[in-house]
Amino acid sequence: MAGISIIVPTLNEAKLVEQTLSQFTVGLKEKYSLEVIVSDGGSTDSTLGIAAKYADKIIHADLSKKQNIASGRNYGAANASKDILYFFNADTRIPDIVKFFRLTSKQFDDKQISALTCKVKVFPEEKKLSDKLFHAFYNNYVRVVNVLGFGMGRGECHMLRKNVFNELNGYDETLEAGEDFDLYRRLHDRKLGKIKFINELVVYESPRRYRRYGYAKVFFDWTKNAISVVMRNKSISKNWEEVR
Repeated sequence: MAGISIIVPTLNEAKLVEQTLSQFTVGLKEKYSLEVIVSDGGSTDSTLGIAAKYADKIIHADLSKKQNIASGRNYGAANASKDILYFFNADTRIPDIVKFFRLTSKQFDDKQISALTCKVKVFPEEKKLSDKLFHAFYNNYVRVVNVLGFGMGRGECHMLRKNVFNELNGYDETLEAGEDFDLYRRLHDRKLGKIKFINELVVYESPRRYRRYGYAKVFFDWTKNAISVVMRNKSISKNWEEVR
């Protein structure tokens, strides 16, 4: 494999971004030919100072244009030099990172595989019963959807070939929510290769959004936006509120 560009969109992520970026050590970069790209949407806290310690490239958004996570990811991808793109959110943690890169990089040796996804759970030290129940349900749902041959992957961890990403014109920047669902849906609909759910891998995310809004509201927002994207190619949400 010709290498991996890791793209992390940021906006005022000083609380959590260091634990995300510091995972990608020099040894890991050398072994898997990694580059780490931070695509920043105009942070005013210490995010950029932290990113400078770990990122190979820091990309600054054009603040004269509207910013969202889709545009941040796309701008990062436009500056990527490797053949495979891994998108992680700024609060994403990988529990066994050596295993993660060993298994995922091997999958891309199969030319029929265009994209990968895996389970997402909350940080173990912050986990509650509600987290365990919801993510057990939702991870199984994503797994089954992919087993049945439909495309789906959560934006906390998207992995796909750069040529496929470019053919899809990246994330749809008109979508304020559901852009992650939409990307894998279009990949599947256009028959650009297989999407594989790797059940033995997991990434962790902060539970901050679930704590602020509760699982019922978060799931309702996900669902209504997904339905709207499928039916109208538009998201219902006009903005996706930052939770920091």
